[in-house]
Amino acid sequence: MSATPIERAARGWLTHLDVERGVSANTLKAYRRDIGRWTAYLSSVGVSDPDTVTETHVTDFLARLREGDDEHPPLAANSAARTLVAVRGLHRFLAMEGDLDADPAAAVSPPPPPARLPKAISLPEVERLLDAASVGDTPASLRDRALLEVLYGTGARISEAVGLDIDDVATDAEQPVVRLEGKGGKQRLVPLGSYAREALTAYLVRGRPALAAKGKGTPAIFLNQRGSRLSRQSAWTLLRAAAERADLTGHISPHTLRHSFATHLLEGGADVRVVQELLGHASVTTTQVYTLVTVQQLREVYAQSHPRAR
Repeated sequence: MSATPIERAARGWLTHLDVERGVSANTLKAYRRDIGRWTAYLSSVGVSDPDTVTETHVTDFLARLREGDDEHPPLAANSAARTLVAVRGLHRFLAMEGDLDADPAAAVSPPPPPARLPKAISLPEVERLLDAASVGDTPASLRDRALLEVLYGTGARISEAVGLDIDDVATDAEQPVVRLEGKGGKQRLVPLGSYAREALTAYLVRGRPALAAKGKGTPAIFLNQRGSRLSRQSAWTLLRAAAERADLTGHISPHTLRHSFATHLLEGGADVRVVQELLGHASVTTTQVYTLVTVQQLREVYAQSHPRAR
């Protein structure tokens, strides 16, 4: 059986990729498989010529990829997007070669990838982590506990926390606050809870002076052993050490505490726009990803508790 015009066009594009573009064998194999599925779909709907392919054909094909059929299981968003890349590459090539007046796939966007839910840890795990930061009563131990308390108590980014200066914190005010400088130099005031305030006060009174004596004078709150501003890398290191002592498995990062801060606030009934302000997000859309975490928890509780859930 002779090849259809669309199949011949596909072979020409694959040859172009192989000979002129020099793509790898694995990439070529993947494109050949994806384009084979595309041309098979077109054949099933009675389309054999590239000139008769429309944008609707492309969108319907993408929907079929996501839904699956009798011969193929549904594809995840990333896999469907990869197949669409091949389809768009073929028709863009044909348009550039002058074989098509217009590219029917140009305006079709790939499916959005699933939202990656922020990784938060539970309140008991947070408490274990904070307790593990306190090893003795040394200046470094007081600093480590204060830093982690500030990260969890304010939702600060690690760069914001290590960038704090003495004048940015009012621990003795009637309503203690910390001034954080976020992306683009945008500043915000965040309340300082009692635990963070106590840990920070203990460090400023009993820990920081000893560290500052080794340096040349800096307004930074969090200092390293040389009396200079603590770096982001050093903050990561001390957090990992505390996580190991707390026997917390999985990836624990400074952002884990920021995620936990937001998640625990929403679980406690905080309004998402309040959390947006506390986190320093420019758009509430960024903050709303945390609501997916709480909805997921509700689903889990429902599935475990409701007699008709399963």
